[in-house]
Amino acid sequence: MLTNKSSQTGAAPSMTISEKDFTRLVNFVQSKYGLDLHQKRQLVNSRLSGTVKSMGFNGFTEYVDYLLKKGTGDDVNQLLSRLTTNYTYFMREVESFDYFTRTILPEIVRKHERDKCLSIWSAACSSGEEPYNISMYIMDYLGGQAAAWDTRLLASDISLDALNKAKRGVYELPDTIPPNWKRDYFKPAGGKMYEVAPKIKNNVIFKQFNLMDPIHFKRKFDVIFCRNVMIYFDQPTKSALTRRMFDATVPGGYLIISKAENLPPDLPYTRVATSIFQKR
Repeated sequence: MLTNKSSQTGAAPSMTISEKDFTRLVNFVQSKYGLDLHQKRQLVNSRLSGTVKSMGFNGFTEYVDYLLKKGTGDDVNQLLSRLTTNYTYFMREVESFDYFTRTILPEIVRKHERDKCLSIWSAACSSGEEPYNISMYIMDYLGGQAAAWDTRLLASDISLDALNKAKRGVYELPDTIPPNWKRDYFKPAGGKMYEVAPKIKNNVIFKQFNLMDPIHFKRKFDVIFCRNVMIYFDQPTKSALTRRMFDATVPGGYLIISKAENLPPDLPYTRVATSIFQKR
């Protein structure tokens, strides 16, 4: 978090956002990016007050006026980075990865035996652990045949800060990483840090993408991972996004969400396991 200048100089305490400015900001963020912040006034105030001051504004009214009328892509990126928690880690919700490896991968590999091209999307990749993790599972499964396959997967996020960290691919690894993965898929980067090995890093294509936009990629997907992002959305936004993802999935394809999320009951997916849905 940015340091408030007032805390360094002994000046007045942090400014407080008014109800009017809060409503304007919340409506802007939700309409453009889907994030539902209606119950997050204290969070908005605490995370943005330093930003408002560092940009030279006298208060939230000036900041919101500027953002709505003249804000640049960098300004919006800073706003979104402040308001969202890009927290993730390797082997997160490993049960989903177990199902992916045990059931989904064998199925889609058989399906693509001729074209040898998998189509997978990590739709809210944050700092990159998820798509790299998926690549490691794929490489493990295909083994010596991996070189004959196009396993490159798409990884997207709305935050440029998160994507830049993902592209660097340098992490402190958790104890849950298998020893052979640490040996085969990472290289030491000094201290406790490790960098993702080129064969894994080159298997991920990173792209900035707003999930509120139409989904028009070249191919439809065998699997979409969209975990821990819909917790920020209200029900209509979740329903609309899930329908767009359904349309972007091949028949028989899968959507994987997090255990903390749920899909609206009226959607055409079939639940096949905890947090895993299939387009049948």
